[in-house]
Amino acid sequence: MALNVIKQVITCPRRFLVNGTLRFYSIYEPSYLQHKRPGPPLYPTLNIQLRGYVFPLLESYQSYIYKVADILDIDIDDGYPFPHREYHIKKYKKQSTVVDSEYKLKMYERDIIISNVDSPKCPLLIRIIEAALPEGVHLRVDTYTPEMETKRYIPDKELLDMKAQLENMSKSKS
Repeated sequence: MALNVIKQVITCPRRFLVNGTLRFYSIYEPSYLQHKRPGPPLYPTLNIQLRGYVFPLLESYQSYIYKVADILDIDIDDGYPFPHREYHIKKYKKQSTVVDSEYKLKMYERDIIISNVDSPKCPLLIRIIEAALPEGVHLRVDTYTPEMETKRYIPDKELLDMKAQLENMSKSKS
């Protein structure tokens, strides 16, 4: 009988089946049940630290990390640069104090903060960015702490001097 109904549907596509021989059932699931389903565990907020001596290379690698994170649907909370550090390196001749050569190097640093990363996606992200790590760039992935952001800001010398003067004035009045 079911085969007959299928033949009728195939042969007469204009005729509607209203007699109830074909029914499509679905299970109704309220939307609040989907919120209760546990997903994969999340990593805490992570800090990806990049260091290198070549500024354009570091910048292009940072943009590469942004693109990979976008493909993996990982949201980047923040990304910021740090002031460069200058190093003055001297190379001495063997067994003497005579300087053979001098180098002035600048170390550039970029930090990228990501949060709420699924546990399956995080190792994948780290392996991809490790595989594409350019020569001379150092990569470090740590859990984020608020102290990491405090080194981001350069202290204002004038402001610190004014605070010291204010403390001296309040001490002299007491």
